[in-house]
Amino acid sequence: MENNRQTPLQQIDYNLIFLLFLMICISCMAIYSAQEIAQYDSNFVIKQLMWYVIGAFAIVGVMVLDFDQFRKLSWYLYGFGILLLIGIVIAPESLVPNINGARAWFRFGPFALQPSELMKVALIITISNTIATHNEKYIVRTLHEDLLLIGKIALIVAPPMLLILMQPDLGTSLVFIALTLSLMLVSGIRWRIISVIILIGVLFITLLVWIYFTFPQFFLDHILDEYQLERFYAWLDPYGHKDEGYHIRNALMAIGSGQLFGKGFTHGSVYLPEAQTDFIFSIVGEEWGFIGTSVLISLFFLMIYRMINTALESNEAFGSYLCAGVIGMITFQVFQNIGMNIQVMPITGIPLPFISYGGSSVLAQMIAFGLVLNVRSRTRKYMFE
Repeated sequence: MENNRQTPLQQIDYNLIFLLFLMICISCMAIYSAQEIAQYDSNFVIKQLMWYVIGAFAIVGVMVLDFDQFRKLSWYLYGFGILLLIGIVIAPESLVPNINGARAWFRFGPFALQPSELMKVALIITISNTIATHNEKYIVRTLHEDLLLIGKIALIVAPPMLLILMQPDLGTSLVFIALTLSLMLVSGIRWRIISVIILIGVLFITLLVWIYFTFPQFFLDHILDEYQLERFYAWLDPYGHKDEGYHIRNALMAIGSGQLFGKGFTHGSVYLPEAQTDFIFSIVGEEWGFIGTSVLISLFFLMIYRMINTALESNEAFGSYLCAGVIGMITFQVFQNIGMNIQVMPITGIPLPFISYGGSSVLAQMIAFGLVLNVRSRTRKYMFE
């Protein structure tokens, strides 16, 4: 028996929306401070607000459809994302310029679009649909069915991963791995199989380290570019590598100088190139101190907690999978971005969700956020559950 039937509008998680609003406020304040320190001519705050408005319309668009309808659209979205990524590879440099050693953005005058960001959402929807369909077909699961599902997921993830590594964009490929693993964890695949996959991953990383020390030139020619390797050197010893460790040293200096309460809004003084993107957390740390960064991390914790509740309460497995994918994507990006600001992780160029400046990343995150709201708004609660 259904209890207190409500419309989807009445069931929207307004607490989650309020958390997003607070993050938007923090983002605009931090971006404003970053552009004041760097004395940029462009007003990044206005541009960021514009993308938030576009993202808000995207959320409304996502909410119009029942989330179950995205199962029917999943392969169309996946195919469209693949076409965009292929376009990045074959398009002329006038349309896809080389920025910081990577060809990852379509440039249309003052606007830029990064297809890999939108592909994250398409991948979440497609893998979620694949898992839900597989589990509906194979109710009694054996080892064969689990391996079959892993094969399906691998075939879905491999094409966009390869296209993104060709750009090259190692950071986004790591996000793909993170959201895929998060979906596999809730897919019903046996834990011992997942443990074996993780062990293979660890052995693969060990093999890469061995190749680097044994055949360094082969490593540089075929595995990692030299600039990517320099980022690892800077991470391990930022003070021993003057140029490569510049960003990490200044990020640590900014966060450390903020101490407990920070220097105050717009009173930051440590310069970081493009701080409004990858190193926005250091701006928060310098101006608002340990208290400010703790509040920001707490907001992320509360947002992820609400999303986990939505996943657990969903009446449909597909809805739970959608939430799990979004949770995996956001959690990894938060951990990686904050980690690289405090030298826990190497620099990979992954933005801080909802906070860093960037049109494509903001749009993708807002669409993913809309999917979670959609699942929550269409979850029915029944008496005697």
